[in-house]
Amino acid sequence: MTQPVCAQKSPYAVELEPGDHYWCACGLSKNGAFCDGSHAATDIGPVKFTVTEKETKYLCGCRAAAGGSPFCDGSHKAL
Repeated sequence: MTQPVCAQKSPYAVELEPGDHYWCACGLSKNGAFCDGSHAATDIGPVKFTVTEKETKYLCGCRAAAGGSPFCDGSHKAL
């Protein structure tokens, strides 16, 4: 598998604690927006991102955000 799966056509609104997080870029995770290792049989790995303070972020659910970004950019509206 070289193309991600659209897990949902809306972002995941998640409150994140400071630190490193791993967004599921393949769309196969059973853990919503976060990697659970389901990508092992694919060519797609998770995307690491860091949050410096506790905040709500909107993570891409459709896996179509520009540049493979973990953050929603509205690309789901075109699906």
